[in-house]
Amino acid sequence: MRELATYQIRQAPSPLPPSPSSDVLTAEHWGILSAIADTVVPSYAPLAGNRLLQHPLRGEVYQASCKRLEHGIGLPDANVLATSYLAEGAFAQEEFKDGLTRLINLQLHEEARKQLIFILDALGHDGRSHLGPQLMPCSSRAGSLLLTGYTTPLDCLPIQTREEILRGWADSRLPLLRQLHRSFTTLVKVLWVRTSPTLGLVLTILIPPSTDNVPEVLEADVVVVGSGCGGAVAAKTFAEAGMKVIVVDKSYYWPPEHLPMSEHEGFAHLFANGGALQSDDSTMAIVAGSAWGGGGTVNWSASLQTQGFIRREWSHKFGLTHFTSAAYQADLDAVCDRMGVGTAAIEHNKTNQVLLDGARKLGWNAKAVPQNTGGKAHNCGYCTLGCGSSGKQGPAETFLPDAGRAGATFIEGFDVEEVLFENSTGLGDKRAVGIKGVWMSRDSSGGVAGTDRSSRQVIIKAPKVIVSCGSLYTPVLLRRSGLTNPHIGRHLHMHPVCLVGAVWDEDTMPWEGSILTTVINEFENLDGEGYGVKLEANCMLPGFFLPLFPWRSGLEFKEFAAKMKRMTGYISLARDRYGGRVYPDPVDSSQARIQYAPSKHDKAHILEGMVHLAELLYVEGAKEIFTSIPSTPSFVRPFADPEAKVQVTGIHAPSINDAEFQAWLTKLRRAGLPSPDTGFASAHQMGSCRMGTSPHNSAVDPNGRVWGTQGLYVCDASVFPSASGVNPMVTNMAISRGVARHIVEREGVSPSTAARSRL
Repeated sequence: MRELATYQIRQAPSPLPPSPSSDVLTAEHWGILSAIADTVVPSYAPLAGNRLLQHPLRGEVYQASCKRLEHGIGLPDANVLATSYLAEGAFAQEEFKDGLTRLINLQLHEEARKQLIFILDALGHDGRSHLGPQLMPCSSRAGSLLLTGYTTPLDCLPIQTREEILRGWADSRLPLLRQLHRSFTTLVKVLWVRTSPTLGLVLTILIPPSTDNVPEVLEADVVVVGSGCGGAVAAKTFAEAGMKVIVVDKSYYWPPEHLPMSEHEGFAHLFANGGALQSDDSTMAIVAGSAWGGGGTVNWSASLQTQGFIRREWSHKFGLTHFTSAAYQADLDAVCDRMGVGTAAIEHNKTNQVLLDGARKLGWNAKAVPQNTGGKAHNCGYCTLGCGSSGKQGPAETFLPDAGRAGATFIEGFDVEEVLFENSTGLGDKRAVGIKGVWMSRDSSGGVAGTDRSSRQVIIKAPKVIVSCGSLYTPVLLRRSGLTNPHIGRHLHMHPVCLVGAVWDEDTMPWEGSILTTVINEFENLDGEGYGVKLEANCMLPGFFLPLFPWRSGLEFKEFAAKMKRMTGYISLARDRYGGRVYPDPVDSSQARIQYAPSKHDKAHILEGMVHLAELLYVEGAKEIFTSIPSTPSFVRPFADPEAKVQVTGIHAPSINDAEFQAWLTKLRRAGLPSPDTGFASAHQMGSCRMGTSPHNSAVDPNGRVWGTQGLYVCDASVFPSASGVNPMVTNMAISRGVARHIVEREGVSPSTAARSRL
């Protein structure tokens, strides 16, 4: 039996701003939502209690589940913990309710809120005051009958009946009901995994603690909007060339003592829209950093350079010859050198070692992924919530401090409303002269949760404006500033992923160790035109993994989640071919709306990658293999296989040609990735202001200047001509360095001064 680990928690809490004072939902709506939440993650009891609030289990079923959980927990108080875990219902937790309130009132766009209210109305009461499921007379509605098969509103039905309804939605012939199943179950899983007080104890995972009207006018030579990977590199280049630089960002700097944050705090403070971005049709979950240091603060240390075939495509297909030049390679090497990128200090954890070992057995091309950790080991599985050791050498540890030492100044909490222009130049172009926005102070205690914060309009005048808001928000800002080039916001590329996981006989504690240190490149060119998939490890914090898998019942999901300490997880990551678009929300122009769905071409590649991940996990001896495809059950080895770890020289090593496994793969291929059942995710956004040789095919010119303007440039991944096929950080940095160098050279900086801009 394991001993319960004792941790010294050193993180300072990072409180969230107050919840919204007004609520778009009525009490009736919340009654329906609470019923759905407590159906997806119910409170289980061994005897019949309040069937609206608890899911009663037969004594033997309850005891069997407790025994399985106790065995997996392996702690002295496992029986008490298992009972508490089963008894926990999602909606009884204050942090869960707070997260749901924030998401609905602050993070959902107006159209999505209207759709949600419409569905809740259909499932609920006839407009009468909601007194709670125990007191409210249950009235019938046609919508409830249509959606559930019952005339009784959803929150007046027992949990067991509600569970049958949700399962029925999953198997419905109607796409709407299948989409409702996925949307509601995913929402509840995400928030519960982030906020559950018992799941972390069951997994023995360390969960950090929760923890006037006249504008001010400033002046600079260059203002950089965004402190992320592109903006930080550009700011350093300008500042070290002797230019007066101001960097602004709507996010706030969190010193290392606040990091890593808890998942509940981290998603709110470090990710765009609280980590709740999704495509218009809700099939794509989109994770984008919105922190001081941008995506470089929350990424997984992977530091891959632009591959040769991508560089040739950008040069030959798009006419951007810089990408096949020695100068571009020098930019790649320079940014990597500054971050200490390398592989020598890597210590692979179980998740990543499985990829290397399995690829070797199957003869596949695999390699270690270079890490931006200053040449040192960095075994931090929590780094996507901020790096408390500062071992990850992201923008906040490297390029931004370098810029500061060279004289750059920084403004946090600055939300830019528009780029300012003066009258057209002689060329007919608009000339950028600065930016305007609103600065929001910290509170009196130095945080951002207090109510005593002040705001002020600020104008920054500068002849050079660098927009580095990322592929989702750069086009939104340019559109909001009055620019009309139709390519602004189009050609949005992503790396859509689906997941494959495995359960092992032994504890893996997958959140420990480096996150992503291995990549399999064997299948990166499935169509002969440079499009395919890479197979990589997924971040194994519960909130980044568990919610992405199908929900079939509350008990099954709880038992599934409790097995995570014996899991490893992987992504089949596609280089998308066709892309989508991003545009300002019609109601709130500061928000990005995303029109994107993986194409059949991309889905076929993702599925092929999932099949190969399953093959690898099988030969490595996984006890159970599962996928994020709702209609595909797990593959479970039919008997204990003591030879599963025999080396390839052993005569009994498992083969991917084993009959039972091949039969399961056939089912996996036959199931495919059906819409709208299958959910996809992406943490890489690119190309929405793509670079090109003409305003007729692109948003910016080969030097990053926005077509139709003077003095306005873009330095972020939105300028990629197409998807990079690798984690985009290093490519973004190298392009931004090249754009900034070009501006410095055009400004006529002397050679002695320009030499100081070397990275």
